[in-house]
Amino acid sequence: MGFQEREVISVLQQIFATTDSRLKVGIGDDAAVVSTQPQSIITSDMAVEDVHFKLEWSSPFDIGRKITAANIADILSMGGKCDYLTASVALTGNETLQWIENLARGMKHEADLAGSLIVGGDIARGPKIVISMTAVGSSLTPILRSGAKIGDGLFLSSLTGWSAAGLELLTREISINSETAEKALAEFSAPTLDYAIDFSAATAMADVSDSVLVQAEQIADASGVQIEIDQVAISLAAEFAELAALADELKVDIFQWILAGGEDHALLASGVNLPGIRIGSVIAGSGISGVDTKMTPVSWSHF
Repeated sequence: MGFQEREVISVLQQIFATTDSRLKVGIGDDAAVVSTQPQSIITSDMAVEDVHFKLEWSSPFDIGRKITAANIADILSMGGKCDYLTASVALTGNETLQWIENLARGMKHEADLAGSLIVGGDIARGPKIVISMTAVGSSLTPILRSGAKIGDGLFLSSLTGWSAAGLELLTREISINSETAEKALAEFSAPTLDYAIDFSAATAMADVSDSVLVQAEQIADASGVQIEIDQVAISLAAEFAELAALADELKVDIFQWILAGGEDHALLASGVNLPGIRIGSVIAGSGISGVDTKMTPVSWSHF
């Protein structure tokens, strides 16, 4: 490691510097001092090298964006706004100062999109790169998984499956020179969050980190209802044909990507006449219906 900790902190102070009045004391003291709302939403997420990301697949900028987006999406899925983030990183000692700077700039890029401030964190040394982030958001009326009602529709903020398509290309080492393939790879490296979607009228919500099937089942279980997936309705989505063409080229069932793939971090919500893509309905019963029996979730599992 050709640098010292104080050099890293100096670089991070410059990248995360802000004149935002919400931050009273920033990086440099033992802890940050911030303005908070009467009710806060707090979440944490962790990314481990060769488990959640591979250095040969993603740039440090994209890795920074991806872990930041995962944290922010958890706040958005509760109907909140992400206000603050902290980032703790274990480094192996093989990284350059430029690599660390690019990682931080990726974090800052995504935080800026959300209107969030990165206010502190920690660095340490370890055998693998590990990034742990905590997000603090706010909402006076958080939206939980447990509020879905019979008669609601089920909506996605955007079409899922792009990240799974990118992972398919990378794991099979397939090179396809097309805008669709490039989009899939980009969404796997750093998902695009749907900041503009207004799901404030949702009765229940989750972000699609594992898969649509997994998150839909979580909503169904928490709400005591059944969720019926409508694959015909999904096929009418604007981006479906583009993703389907790539799936056909790779001889993959597109619904395996859309319903069973994860890490898109789109928002899945129940409600009446919500914006986005309607993909199903909330009915009486339990569990999930409307999906082919051959469909099996390829959800994220750490163990």
